[in-house]
Amino acid sequence: MSQTYRRNESDEETPSLSRRRFLAGAAAASFVLATPGAVRTYAANSKVNLGLIGCGGRGGWIADLFVRHGGFNVTAVADYFPDRTNGVGDRFNVPASRRHTGLSGYRKLLEQVDAVAIESPPYFHPEQAATAVNAGKHVYLAKPIAVDTAGCLSVADSGKRASEQKLCFLVDFQTRADPYYIEALRRVHEAKAIGAFAFGEANYQEGDPFGRMVETWQADPQNPENRLRAWGLDKLLSGDIITEQNIHTLDVMNWIMGQPPIHAVGTGGRKYRSVGTCYDTFSVLFQYPDHVGVTFNSRQFEGHGSQPEGIRNRMFGDQGVLETAYGGQVIIRGQNFYRGGRSPGIYEEGAVANIKTFHDSITAGKFDNPTVEPSVQSNLITILGRTAAYEQRLVTWSELLAKKEKLDAGLKGLKA
Repeated sequence: MSQTYRRNESDEETPSLSRRRFLAGAAAASFVLATPGAVRTYAANSKVNLGLIGCGGRGGWIADLFVRHGGFNVTAVADYFPDRTNGVGDRFNVPASRRHTGLSGYRKLLEQVDAVAIESPPYFHPEQAATAVNAGKHVYLAKPIAVDTAGCLSVADSGKRASEQKLCFLVDFQTRADPYYIEALRRVHEAKAIGAFAFGEANYQEGDPFGRMVETWQADPQNPENRLRAWGLDKLLSGDIITEQNIHTLDVMNWIMGQPPIHAVGTGGRKYRSVGTCYDTFSVLFQYPDHVGVTFNSRQFEGHGSQPEGIRNRMFGDQGVLETAYGGQVIIRGQNFYRGGRSPGIYEEGAVANIKTFHDSITAGKFDNPTVEPSVQSNLITILGRTAAYEQRLVTWSELLAKKEKLDAGLKGLKA
């Protein structure tokens, strides 16, 4: 996903809280895990041999964060394209015998590592995660976890089996490791800080993050290798923008609501981008129990300076309002005021916190993997909204689960 998030400069200032001191404790507190015995015992300062599956821009970026943590060695890499495995392999001094290419190259990688970070296009996540768990490897999985319902259910099963096999399985949502989000949502849920919910808003307003892929796509959009390189423009490989990128705000919506919606209605289309198969805008109404509606909208084109933009949520209650902004202000207004604060470095800081949790869980033998279930539900919510928009009709949660749709990206011709 794009690493560019523009912020509303008029957001309130961060209070004088020592955020760095609070971050470590709050992030750890957000993942309270059970402690059955580990299959392999690690000392707290042990280094875990990590394999990187997906060596694109984010893959190389997050591999660097794993190395900077100090508890990981990047010992093998896999990507369909040799130039990508070589690029990342050279950076981390990975031997040629541990650089794997093709669609199934990651299977060879699994023989050489203790854990994997899966940073490939979302279409491949369920199979790669399941294969890694079957091979007895700890899994650090990028979001979105899947592009279809069947894939989400597969990841749910992989997370369950990981716990049974005493393996760690962590899904990398930055907001769920942020102390201001954690505390604000605790107050909303435990202390009823905004009272009974009335209605909410979820927005993802950003420019186009995939302009760098346009030339590749245009060269030959029928060539499966071109589609794979330009995966962000392909709705089957990415899940479309509502799943691939907008999942951030819909995950916060899911976190706030704490339960799935009853149904969704929506629309969307391609109003700006003429290249690829993805929409560039969605508008959806999610209906929750107790007559609570949450409106969602997104765009991937120029906003011409309109504010606010970014990744934002608001939930109105009968006693106050919760407002959150990715990288911006998190605050509760009303009778139970909470000033909260801002996390302008959330994109990296959230990943750093999650990598620390991943290592701590492996070395301490903590395997109940609490990030899996909410991540599966959030991903399914994006698919519910996408389906409603694609089909221009009301789609229920129960219908979505019963259908168990599995998408076929049609990648014949790619090398195994």
